[in-house]
Amino acid sequence: MSLLVVGLSHRSAPVSVLERASLAADTQAKLLQDTLAAEPAAEGAVLATCNRIELYADVDKFHAGVAELSTLLAQHSGVGLEELTPYLYVHYEDRAVHHLFSVACGLDSMVVGEGQILGQIKDALALGQDLHTAGRLLNDLFQQALRVGKRAHSETGIDRAGQSLVTFGLEQLADGRDVGVWAAGKRALVIGAGSMSSLAAATLARAGVSEIVIANRTAARAERLVEILTEPGGTGVAARAVEMVAVGDELTRADIVVSCTGATGLVLTGEAVERALAVRTAPLALLDLAMPRDIDAAAHRMPGVRLVDIESLADASADAPMAADVDQVRSIVADEVAAFGAAQRAAHITPTVVALRTMAADVVAGEVARLEGRLPDLDDRQRAEITQTVRRVVDKLLHAPTVRVKQLASEPGGAGYADALRTLFDLDPETVASVSRADLNDADVKNRGRV
Repeated sequence: MSLLVVGLSHRSAPVSVLERASLAADTQAKLLQDTLAAEPAAEGAVLATCNRIELYADVDKFHAGVAELSTLLAQHSGVGLEELTPYLYVHYEDRAVHHLFSVACGLDSMVVGEGQILGQIKDALALGQDLHTAGRLLNDLFQQALRVGKRAHSETGIDRAGQSLVTFGLEQLADGRDVGVWAAGKRALVIGAGSMSSLAAATLARAGVSEIVIANRTAARAERLVEILTEPGGTGVAARAVEMVAVGDELTRADIVVSCTGATGLVLTGEAVERALAVRTAPLALLDLAMPRDIDAAAHRMPGVRLVDIESLADASADAPMAADVDQVRSIVADEVAAFGAAQRAAHITPTVVALRTMAADVVAGEVARLEGRLPDLDDRQRAEITQTVRRVVDKLLHAPTVRVKQLASEPGGAGYADALRTLFDLDPETVASVSRADLNDADVKNRGRV
């Protein structure tokens, strides 16, 4: 295993850099394709969220891998390599596994313990599978990360710390007041209809707003979200969908605006906010959860406006208290990293063991054929008994060493046992490689559609 991750997040880079480096969906696909075209990388996956961009790869050379992945991130993000490099972090092998498992558990999130990252990891794996850039290593890694994240949330109280970014943002807007009390009876405008916007709408409905207006470039998605919000037995909130061109008019009536779109430019300009303020008297609360930002930062300076965006959330989260359950989650991560490493090391020797047993079977077959030539009068029963006896002898001789070598190979530093086995039994390297290729193809077929 030669797992490498190169990335940047809210912990390593200012939001202004993250904003400029954000990757659109089509850019992520191109980045993965170029990663596999690069010489050091055999597999690739990209995890891109509002506060992190990480490129995972299986590489054969560490230094060349770091240089290549860093260059690719710079090229596709549009931020120059010299400017980007100081904000990049690098994790390799077990440290890379530890990092992703920590991310999956919400330990590395802006809001500790938040669960939305699991969906984003799931999307990253799905993209890698769709593009066939995620092979056996990254399929195993990301599938295990999802299981570790779910385990952390089910076995600990990390959820008590793990409020969503939406909830945390609304708390910042409420400025110390209870969100339910602050939001009750207010009108809300939600711009966007993706997963984060849907969560924002549901959270606002539970908080007791009187009306939610959904604006989205695709009208059908906005209308579907309205149906979900107003379905029988739901929150009972009044909701309606509008086109994006109506956002300016809705801004004059809304008390709370939450925006999270995939737009590359501003959705609410400073001029649009100023025009709305000119015809309204009530204060305006703006929550911008997009990366790059949807709402002009100039709104921060406008009287009667309170704007909370990713940058201010990052500042606020630095002072947020850590949950007591964090230590328990860290212990889970450590155990899971050790288990994953042992499984990968054991899997690494499997092709060699299979090749050894294949060679032994060929030897048995050859000796039985030679015996049949020397003793042509053997009947079928005698021939079968001799063949079975020889196979049992070979199996008994190979059983203990192959079981033991798998155990030894699963321990730290056990990678050399596969080489020793190949040398001792003079195994054909191409035979071992062919077993590895067949195993990889089987894993690829099994993993498709599992996300």
